[in-house]
Amino acid sequence: MTRFDVLLPVFVQAALMFGLLFWLARERYVAVKSGTFDLAGYREGGAGFPRQPTLVNNCYKNQFELPVLFFALVPLAIITEKAGFVFVVLAWVFVVSRIVHALIYTTTNEVRRRALAFCVGVVALFAMWFLFFIDMLVASL
Repeated sequence: MTRFDVLLPVFVQAALMFGLLFWLARERYVAVKSGTFDLAGYREGGAGFPRQPTLVNNCYKNQFELPVLFFALVPLAIITEKAGFVFVVLAWVFVVSRIVHALIYTTTNEVRRRALAFCVGVVALFAMWFLFFIDMLVASL
């Protein structure tokens, strides 16, 4: 696998995060301009925005939880040359699961479907870390 093959899912994940950030900025701007923003509620704990900006904000913040482990692993796999075909397929499964999770979160916010997408991503990321660990263990023997 080329470095680009390994990094392409990282670029897509980063694009998702930037897309959510820009969407959040627009949603907040619209809420402030339309008068649906409650400054006092926001000051006292983050509430104050209507439903849609809140969903986008929560989804955006969620991108700094599980994906941190993804962003940490990919450079390690590249540096150690342990990013093979299975690793890249799992990376794509993880990123697609994050996209699906974000789409559900910011639209219907149906918790069961959102949880399923989240779990698919967790399993894919865990498998990536597990395979990386086994590869490193075997290489050290």
